[in-house]
Amino acid sequence: MNAKKARVTIISLNYAPEQTGIAPYATDLANGLHQRGHAVQVIAGYPHYPSWEVSDGYPGKRMSETIDGVAVRRVRQYTPRHLTNAKRILLELSFGLGAVLQNWNKPDVVICTSPALLSTLLVSLRLRAFRRRPKLGIWVQDIYSKGLAEISDQPTKISGLAAKLESAVLRSADGVLVIHDRFRSTLTDGMSIEPRKIVTIRNWTHIVKNAETTAHNAREKHGWPERSTVILHAGNMGAKQGLENVINAAKAAHLSALPMYFVLLGDGNQREHLTKLAGNLPNLQFLDSLDDDDFQSALAASDMLLVNERAGVVDTAVPSKLTTYFLMERPIIAATDRRSATADEIRDSQAGIVVPPGDPEALIEAIQTLMGDSGLATSLARNGGDFYRANLDRNFAIDRFQLWLGHVSGKGDLK
Repeated sequence: MNAKKARVTIISLNYAPEQTGIAPYATDLANGLHQRGHAVQVIAGYPHYPSWEVSDGYPGKRMSETIDGVAVRRVRQYTPRHLTNAKRILLELSFGLGAVLQNWNKPDVVICTSPALLSTLLVSLRLRAFRRRPKLGIWVQDIYSKGLAEISDQPTKISGLAAKLESAVLRSADGVLVIHDRFRSTLTDGMSIEPRKIVTIRNWTHIVKNAETTAHNAREKHGWPERSTVILHAGNMGAKQGLENVINAAKAAHLSALPMYFVLLGDGNQREHLTKLAGNLPNLQFLDSLDDDDFQSALAASDMLLVNERAGVVDTAVPSKLTTYFLMERPIIAATDRRSATADEIRDSQAGIVVPPGDPEALIEAIQTLMGDSGLATSLARNGGDFYRANLDRNFAIDRFQLWLGHVSGKGDLK
């Protein structure tokens, strides 16, 4: 191999064919590095997210496949139907143990996605056994300990112990990649990670916009009322999203005979609970995950796109759905804490309105504001498209990963 190319092993619980969350970014990174001539292999879990059931066509406990020219080794993880903190530990440890027992093909650099933090811990421990130790990069998509504190209502002692573990794992890395500068501040100020180790590379839009997408066909296909304003939330239905707020808003809109139609698109471990809570509301629809073309059509057919986060979520994550929302050029409403990274993105992009989380009346008021001001709605939508074009290009992000690889591996410029 060319000395200026790197051997890279990416270890990620989530990978294609999963379509949401971390998987599209891990897949794009592997493909992008492979296309640039690097020797890339992936060690991934069995596809299971966001349904929390292993996908059909993935039997056994180990398997190998090639996806877009990239060699992928699969190790079957424990997959709970209903996630708890104890079950998450088993999930991550089962994947981590499987991953460390695989052949890593003598990489120059190992890149782990976090989550899964405990899998990354096991990888870092295995690296100590190498005589010629590969460099370790940890790609932080969510801040694990913040999730325990902000989402799981764990006692301070438990979340504090998690923060110490997360700090130790990240400090063991040769480089840490974060998706937002807010994460950088949290890691340096709260976890004592050396600033020189941290590089910010934003998540990008992993969907290619289809110029032939037609909104009318999607509204007709899904049975959306023509004279109602459609507000769509896409992606995971988990605890972090706090989607009870959307159901309560739909109930209030129905009682007030407001022409609003809410769509929850996707899956997750809270979907069953949310479906029961919604009952037979005539102005709310649950849609299963869609392929890329139908997904784009559904977003294009919506009048507004919604990000909803549970009250108290501030530093845990930046919703990956935002990158696609910007691409689709629809006004965004973000029901989130004004201190959150999500609110920062909305303000920076000037692509939407931020309202308090867990406040259905405030959500309805924001919808009514956009319904009554088409000029504002158009301006916010246009701003989202401009922000996408300026900041969220895939090739630019992969080029930055390549520069980071050259630095952390000691190979210099890998172009």
